[in-house]
Amino acid sequence: MTVAAEIVRRDAAEPGDWPADSLPLLRRIYAARGARTADEAQPRLASLHAPELMGGMEAAVKLLAAAIAADKRILVVGDFDCDGATACAVGVRGLRLLGARDVVHAVPNRMLHGYGLSPSLVADLAVMQPDLLVTVDHGIACHAGVSAAKALGWQVLVTDHHLPGDQLPPADAIVDPNLCDDPFPSKALAGVGVIFYVLMALRRHLRGQGAFAATPEPDLLTLLDLVAVGTVADLVVLDGNNRALVAAGLRRLRSGKGCVGLRALIEVSGRDVRRLTGSDIGFALAPRLNAAGRLEDMALGIELLLTEDCTQAREIAATLEEINSERRAVQQLMTDDAERAVSRAMRLAEGERPIAACLFDPDWHPGVVGLVASKMKDRLHRPVIAFAPAEPGSTQLRGSARSIAGFHIRDALAAVNARRPGLMEKFGGHTMAAGLSLKHGDLHEFERIFRQCVQDSLDPALLQQQLLSDGELSAGELDYTHAEALRLAGPWGQGFPEPLFDGHFEVVQWRVLKERHLKLVLRGSGRADPLNAIHFNGWSGTAPANRVHIAYRLVSDDYRGGQAVQLIVEALQSLA
Repeated sequence: MTVAAEIVRRDAAEPGDWPADSLPLLRRIYAARGARTADEAQPRLASLHAPELMGGMEAAVKLLAAAIAADKRILVVGDFDCDGATACAVGVRGLRLLGARDVVHAVPNRMLHGYGLSPSLVADLAVMQPDLLVTVDHGIACHAGVSAAKALGWQVLVTDHHLPGDQLPPADAIVDPNLCDDPFPSKALAGVGVIFYVLMALRRHLRGQGAFAATPEPDLLTLLDLVAVGTVADLVVLDGNNRALVAAGLRRLRSGKGCVGLRALIEVSGRDVRRLTGSDIGFALAPRLNAAGRLEDMALGIELLLTEDCTQAREIAATLEEINSERRAVQQLMTDDAERAVSRAMRLAEGERPIAACLFDPDWHPGVVGLVASKMKDRLHRPVIAFAPAEPGSTQLRGSARSIAGFHIRDALAAVNARRPGLMEKFGGHTMAAGLSLKHGDLHEFERIFRQCVQDSLDPALLQQQLLSDGELSAGELDYTHAEALRLAGPWGQGFPEPLFDGHFEVVQWRVLKERHLKLVLRGSGRADPLNAIHFNGWSGTAPANRVHIAYRLVSDDYRGGQAVQLIVEALQSLA
């Protein structure tokens, strides 16, 4: 059912000022992404935008500084995804570094409290008796929860990166670069990036007050491993500011200086810490952390990120590995259900794909619907929302939405809300991902209005999936040296995509692995030695042609070791 993608080559761009010993391939790739110099391609921390540019920062810093000076209890409330967990850990660790002696933390349970700072969560947190509550990676849409906290006499600082609604919550201070007219240049910070910026501003404020006159100044760079993981995991755009943060965090992890929890997670995932990449974060570390929040309680994931005990870290990492295995099994069952439902709908529509898809099953798990929506979005190349009961037998549904490039899914939900106010009980998110809740009885009406909103605003040109290629690699570039250079360059991610190449190859051998993956041996022009390649989920039931046009990624073949390389095929087209 996967949609065939058109392979399109990127426009060439002339690189600018680069060191003479830099690889021409890297210069070409960076230039195609708008980075014409080494400084633009790999920005350093010195190029970060100043924290004071962000609106609400002065009020936030004064709240925190006063709380630290008075030894008040500060409660950091995270969220149940990887960005929220890392943001919580950064907030707790950073505030303690800056002198706060009474810092506690909490996270909502997905099944008990739902998303964000809800009144029910505030009620459960009352026993902790905080003086100041700090939200990380949520809060901008939590009006009722903030009001409940204020009613108990707590001060509230909201730090978030999600888009605000028409009204802001009644917090004492709000820091969110996506507030209307906020002057901060980078709107792409993840939640963990926002709280890191708050800590940088707080340190500068405390420095000005002479707090570090007799002691060494706290090193906030020790938090960048967590900032990198949360930023990559949340799929925010890797603009120059985020690339500087992620690159610094990756350098810290590769040097073995990451927190013991992340080191244990890297170990259990089988990754080589010395060669860790953004892809390793996205495909190995983040899913294991996220699994806790999806099927169990993200408190376990946050405990991993806060512990200083190596033995405890390994035990928690092993538990997360087990939970993640269970998550994969649940996800596969749900995805199979979704594929069958979509296939039935397409048969009824004579093969026509819907403009958008809303999927629901009463037996689905609400913690995994986001992954199902993402999988089906990739296979259909359409906006997709997957729904599940908020809890077994509940009439309230929780939905997770994923979008295709160029279509703003949170704005689409806002359009639904404008046409039928109150149909959704709540919603929020950003460009590519969003969440919502509604009553089961309103699902069909929601689907009708949602599809109409998509139909009215989606540019038809976006419905043709395209793979942007960086062109052909020469025979001399299809080697281990270039594969390793690509692996350690970047960091690659949203808005700064990992290099993809294309070319024509002869199929020397092929076989099917696990009934779904296509294993190939290919020969390209100008190269005597054949190349190993694999097309995951690429078996269509039909043998590949003798000659093929493929879009691929060049990677080191860690399985074979040595100087071996392989091609990871993203698209395959038969040639006559």
